[in-house]
Amino acid sequence: KEKLLSILFEAGNIAGLELKNRLVRSATAERMCDEEGRPEQAMIDLYADLARGGVGLIVTGHAFVHESGKAHSTMTAVHRDDLVPSLRTLSEVVHRESGGKRSGVVMQINHAGRKASEKVTCPERSRRVGRTPVAPSPVSQVKGGPRPHELTEAEIEELVGAFGRAAGRAKEAGFDGVQLHGAHGYLINQFCSPASNWRRDRWGGSSARRLRFLEEVAAAVRDEVGDDYPLLIKLGVQDFVRDGLTLDEGVEIVRHLADWGLDAVEISCGMGTTSARKDILRPEDEAYFLPQARRARELTELPLILVGGMRSLEVMESILEEGTADFISTSRPLIREPDLPNQWQEGRTEPAACISCNNCWPG
Repeated sequence: KEKLLSILFEAGNIAGLELKNRLVRSATAERMCDEEGRPEQAMIDLYADLARGGVGLIVTGHAFVHESGKAHSTMTAVHRDDLVPSLRTLSEVVHRESGGKRSGVVMQINHAGRKASEKVTCPERSRRVGRTPVAPSPVSQVKGGPRPHELTEAEIEELVGAFGRAAGRAKEAGFDGVQLHGAHGYLINQFCSPASNWRRDRWGGSSARRLRFLEEVAAAVRDEVGDDYPLLIKLGVQDFVRDGLTLDEGVEIVRHLADWGLDAVEISCGMGTTSARKDILRPEDEAYFLPQARRARELTELPLILVGGMRSLEVMESILEEGTADFISTSRPLIREPDLPNQWQEGRTEPAACISCNNCWPG
């Protein structure tokens, strides 16, 4: 059967990782693990469906790197060595079910910081940082909300190391790379943002010092996995909150990524639920982070991945053709239609059935 000729289905490459097309499944919290963070059968089946559906690269939902960074009770875990065999089931099913031109699979590693759930972090057997969620500064996420514990120097260093060790476990478990979660109000974003980082030591107080945590995390990962293992980042370049990271500040982070050993950047925005918009019904509603991506493109030659409400083949193609992005990432459409890439490549080019109602989100 004749395949659709489209830039979207041209091969791509990220740091030597050959990808069969330019479509990326953006990280999405599956909430399909047991309380220890091991994937359950429903999650394995989900990844099999995505792999069979034809997407070029799958980024897993975020996996917590340290017990203090768990966002919810059914979050994927990568903070202990004994988890590696269960995590390997995910990489194996993707590589097996995606066929001859196999899909890549990258693990997103994360620490929730002040967005961690007090109910599930720091169990009784360990009180190294207490039950209260941790953050760069004791700044509540919402006005009147609980104040997080301000991380000490020693605790920061521990978390930097935790990211590195987690990346090593992902590599051991057969994943093709790792992606740092540096967006949506989680710990790396919290350190980068003046809205949440009020420190006056080497971890804050200026734009450069607020970026130190990200730089140190990237270095720790590189030390663990070596120079040739793909290291990506999902980066929030604009917070959309009062006193938060501005676009000018956010795109300056992009300028440093290659020097810090990053291989690709996925551009996103928002410190919280502002990052995923509802009711995308027309082409002009799509690609809502395209202006930010255009600014980032001016400052880096790294492969750039754009997320943000893209639903139609024509919009995706135009963004790739103009050179702003090298890859298009999407998630909600693939929840409804995991085989959407195959549908498009087979010539059924209608927009995704997803209308971004967000009814697939918990709560």
